Amino acid sequence: MEATNVTEKTDRGDRQIASWLHLGGYFGIMAYLVLAGMHSQRAGVGGNVASGQLMNHGQAVRSYLLSILANVGITYYCWAGVHWHGGTLSTLTGGRWRSWKAIALDVAIALPFCLVWQATAFGVDRLLGPNDARSVESMLPQSAVEVVLWIVVSITAGFCEEIQSRGYLQQQLRAVSGSVVVAVLGQALVFGMVHSYQGWKKVVVIAVLGVLYGTLAAWRRNLRANMIAHGALDVWNGWLQQVIGR
Repeated sequence: MEATNVTEKTDRGDRQIASWLHLGGYFGIMAYLVLAGMHSQRAGVGGNVASGQLMNHGQAVRSYLLSILANVGITYYCWAGVHWHGGTLSTLTGGRWRSWKAIALDVAIALPFCLVWQATAFGVDRLLGPNDARSVESMLPQSAVEVVLWIVVSITAGFCEEIQSRGYLQQQLRAVSGSVVVAVLGQALVFGMVHSYQGWKKVVVIAVLGVLYGTLAAWRRNLRANMIAHGALDVWNGWLQQVIGR
């Protein structure tokens, strides 16, 4: 992998990739999302919410579009802070593919990672027991248009959430703490809490999965396999799995 000098220094934990003020702003944004998610879980989203559901399905498309905009906006915020600090997009992602062989390698890594991810999600979910939180089932796509939008949401999340959590926060926490373990666990905790709209048990499950994502990013020193796996898993769990299971 070809990396910038900033990335190389960050990999050694020598320096932050953005300022303390910018990091504080990032935590402020995350805190807002956590609180908004907790409110949504308690009260539901929009009017006429069916019992036990997070939202009325009529709100699904609006939710998809807001998710895309929010992810792009937060990712831009992360990039801007790194840019002001002298870095580039590669500082966050670890660089782009240089050959078809590199693409094939990352796909080959992402596939078994997805299996480990699924097994971990299933195991932790079973360990925690029944979930009495509002269900997000009403958010899942039903029509052809919704399916297309869901795939766009999934690809956007795979790219943007990896940059936000593993590209930005994990590198920042590693630079601040000097510890890869602290960085991986810290970003995983925030990653889980941002999904508070799904209820606390899902927060725990997603935090554990965040550890897997963080470990993969720390090992590979780039986000390419992470992005492939993240996007594919969102498509699978939100749509394709239901289609195959019919």
